[in-house]
Amino acid sequence: MAKKKQSGKTIAELVEYLKEHGLRVHLVGDPQVIINAVNTLEGAKQGEITFLANRKYIKMINQTQASAIILPETVSAPERLVQIKVDDSYYAICLVIILLHGWRKHPFSGISESVQIDPKAKIGKNATIADNVTICEEVTIGDNAVIYPGCFIGPRCKIGDNLLLYPNVTVYDDTIIGNNVTIHAGTVIGEDGFGYATHKGIHHKIPQIGNVIIEDDVEIGANCTIDRASIGSTVIGKGTKFSNLIAIGHGTQIGPHCLLVAQVGIAGSTKMGHHVTMAGQVGVVGHITIGDNVTIGAKSGVINNVDSDQTILGAPAMPIQETKRQILMISKLSDMRDQLKALQRRLDKIEGERKNR
Repeated sequence: MAKKKQSGKTIAELVEYLKEHGLRVHLVGDPQVIINAVNTLEGAKQGEITFLANRKYIKMINQTQASAIILPETVSAPERLVQIKVDDSYYAICLVIILLHGWRKHPFSGISESVQIDPKAKIGKNATIADNVTICEEVTIGDNAVIYPGCFIGPRCKIGDNLLLYPNVTVYDDTIIGNNVTIHAGTVIGEDGFGYATHKGIHHKIPQIGNVIIEDDVEIGANCTIDRASIGSTVIGKGTKFSNLIAIGHGTQIGPHCLLVAQVGIAGSTKMGHHVTMAGQVGVVGHITIGDNVTIGAKSGVINNVDSDQTILGAPAMPIQETKRQILMISKLSDMRDQLKALQRRLDKIEGERKNR
């Protein structure tokens, strides 16, 4: 169900808002229709706007009860719907959701009396800090921080403006976090990397003396873990977004504007370029390099370096067309087995006839 509305807007106001954000817009229908909320194709009703971004749902346009729809320029809807045709419908609906519904309102304000802030810590203006938060010595946090209950920020962490930490986030010592960073509940930043020296059958812990650097505009999902580096820094690049349950090994370098979907695991000292997308449950070995603009399909296992501008799939991961060929071949194995058995029977028959001559 759509989030409770903030205020209604006319179609004309929505169109102007989208144009202000650089979208190419073509309106079909009444610009004075009032829109109060955003909803799905199947859930929308009168007074609401819906959208089409994935063409596999195109048939649902005919069933929607919405008053208006945002859709790609090349797609048309029934005349009863006001149509806002744009060059990027997914981004357009993102903007409309922000305009009509706004962002989550935090359920508390000010700084709770139960917060433990070390006297040597420095907190910027307009901080909102809930119950049972611990902020250690020599921590610096910029303006407009929002910190939910149960968070821990270790010694000497340096954090920029507009920090948002959801409940029970743990940030270990010496972590550096940029501006406009959001970290969701239960995530741990800067725990010790998995580093041991095995000598005569015994695993000896290597002190993890590095740290984690999270650059500007990063969002980290719930229950993720990002190891601190053994030496140097584990880096999460500007604008990168994580889903939930993601594990990043020590010393990994993730470039800007990457997308990592749930349950991705990356071993230590991997280097990734910009705009890398990893679908769910991708596993990556350590000490390899993944280039720019790489897309890795779900459940893939990446064991070698990957050049830029590749789409790979499978375990082990390889170029997607090669993986598709292998999958197709596997699907035909039973037929191939029957064909081989038939050939063997024919061969046996021929051999038998020769012996009987």
